[in-house]
Amino acid sequence: MKKIYKHLLLFAIASMAITGCEKDENMQPEGQWDLIAPTITLPAADQSIILDQETPNETITFSWEPAISTAGYAITYAVVIDTLGSTNFDTPIFEVASSNSGSSTSAVVSFAEIDEALSVSGYTANESTPLTWAVKSMSLSKTAYTSQTIDITRFEDEVIPTRLYISGTATENANNLSEAIQLKRLNNSEGNPSNIHEVYTSLTAGNSFKFYSENTLPAHQYGGSDGELVKSGLPITATENGVYRITVNLDDNTYSLLKIDYWSMVGQPINGGWGGDEPLSYQGNSIWSATIELVDVGGFLFRANGDWSYLLKSIVGVPSSLIMESQAADQGVEFEDIQSTQLGTFLVTLDLSANGYTYTIEEDTSTPPTPLTTPDQLYLFVNGNIIEELAKDGDTFTNSAYLALQVGDVVSINTASDGSGDTFTSTMSIGSTTSPDAALVSEGATLTAGLGDIVVDRDQAYGFILNFANTNFQWKYYNLFLFHWDEINQGWDDRSEFLMTYVHPNSFTLTETLSANYDMKFFSPWDNDFGSESPSELSGTITNGGGSNIRNISTDGTYTITTMISDDYATGTYEFVAQ
Repeated sequence: MKKIYKHLLLFAIASMAITGCEKDENMQPEGQWDLIAPTITLPAADQSIILDQETPNETITFSWEPAISTAGYAITYAVVIDTLGSTNFDTPIFEVASSNSGSSTSAVVSFAEIDEALSVSGYTANESTPLTWAVKSMSLSKTAYTSQTIDITRFEDEVIPTRLYISGTATENANNLSEAIQLKRLNNSEGNPSNIHEVYTSLTAGNSFKFYSENTLPAHQYGGSDGELVKSGLPITATENGVYRITVNLDDNTYSLLKIDYWSMVGQPINGGWGGDEPLSYQGNSIWSATIELVDVGGFLFRANGDWSYLLKSIVGVPSSLIMESQAADQGVEFEDIQSTQLGTFLVTLDLSANGYTYTIEEDTSTPPTPLTTPDQLYLFVNGNIIEELAKDGDTFTNSAYLALQVGDVVSINTASDGSGDTFTSTMSIGSTTSPDAALVSEGATLTAGLGDIVVDRDQAYGFILNFANTNFQWKYYNLFLFHWDEINQGWDDRSEFLMTYVHPNSFTLTETLSANYDMKFFSPWDNDFGSESPSELSGTITNGGGSNIRNISTDGTYTITTMISDDYATGTYEFVAQ
């Protein structure tokens, strides 16, 4: 029995050895076989193909004789297109698997697909471009190419993306394309999407940005300079820190930047009504907000830079959605003042992100400032000298006229006309602002009880609002602009708006080149509108809300213009002197 078992064991061992030898003979290492590249059959070498944009779904067929694996392994294929002369196709302009999930020896590609790929890679529309294309054969870890030249003429018109993103070292996304900031696509007058996009965002001076059609690559990329948008161009450099409205027009390949110093709430609900101004602070991500005391109900709007040219109002029928008043007609919508029925302290938020321009008014749950006891009377002093008793309206005090002050003047507030009463102060400097050139400039800070002088930081004529209910001390002043336009040829939209320089007290001056027979007027758009009582004269009287356009220049030349404005901004005088 032992002998039989021994023979069986030897037989089993021998069988295993034989089987092992047979397996070794059948297992060919992967590196000991070849992949023979295919032979191209279509298109012919150096063939020229014109892509017709009238038939974007028309196709080009690429075909070839099969590649050969000497070991009989399965082979898959792809078509790649790259720059002329390419031999390395690791990052081609275009790649597509052949039919039947890559197993077929042909691939069918539409005109539109190829044109899109060439457009993304920066090739010019309606131009003939020599390229290299190849059949990519793949089997296990081996790859073989067969290539030849093809000449392709792109569509006559350039591809226009339907989305745009901004990204770069100058932007809020820290040059992370996957988190690029999307622009809002505006509508046209028929309410359909246009090729104009815009975004409200901050930029960092000295750094750069580009526009992308996607937040991943490949994508159309746009750079440029001086307002000219260049496809596949160099990045655009930001020249000044700040928040901007950036507008891109893909119809005429231009871009523009409007610096937004601040957005503010203006209207009936706030302190000062339509003459007031409650600034909002930029929070990032196209959002502004501020805690604001709403003292009345009624209409309001959002205004940029204190300039009545830039107003956000409510879209009729969609009350929480906003539209720039100057853009409403171009986008086919009607607008109206925003309405508020709330009273108290609220958090007002303005959202100008690509999802849609909206606002919210929410109850402020933070701890409100401790109200000050409103005094019965309040007096304004400058450099220790009494100026006037402030006018009282509930918890609010205002001065009667715009007070001309100079740098270094010291303002103080007291409940007694001899300065012996209770004193109120604020930590701000009057006239200190990041946006000194707006039509109406206004800043506010906390009003507190106690000693402390308030210093003037800028020569100007100031109005003051002191609100004891919300402990706020606000100052404001107007700038004056000379508008200069060709009224004869209806050139209002192409007008020049020259900022005049304030000169103490209550005067504004400007030296500028003026055109003969142009109309002119003095504006703080649009609160103040001064016309002349003698419009053809080089000097005369101007009236706010009255008078006529000035047309007093008969010869082109440089002139110095000087105005003297009354402290209530009701009237003034002007003089033009040729230089």
